[in-house]
Amino acid sequence: MITLEDVEDMSALSRAEIDALSAHEHISAYDATLLGEYMMHVHHGPQKVNEMICDDIRSALHADNIDQARELFAVLRAFLAENPEAARGAS
Repeated sequence: MITLEDVEDMSALSRAEIDALSAHEHISAYDATLLGEYMMHVHHGPQKVNEMICDDIRSALHADNIDQARELFAVLRAFLAENPEAARGAS
């Protein structure tokens, strides 16, 4: 039987990135893993993942949740380090 951890391990995204997508889209970690894997392989998909994480950072800041914003910023930095094509303006 394939577990959630197995699916996450096969994904192009880290668990933290999957958690960020899950929270942004209000979906399960399993569905977020599948969505993230799909998005990483479509045109402008990585940029969309970048935007989703940035949206969540803004939401955390507007809610004065500095700790969550810091955590998400760390996720964003790691994501961009692994996926430089996801940076805004990248072609």
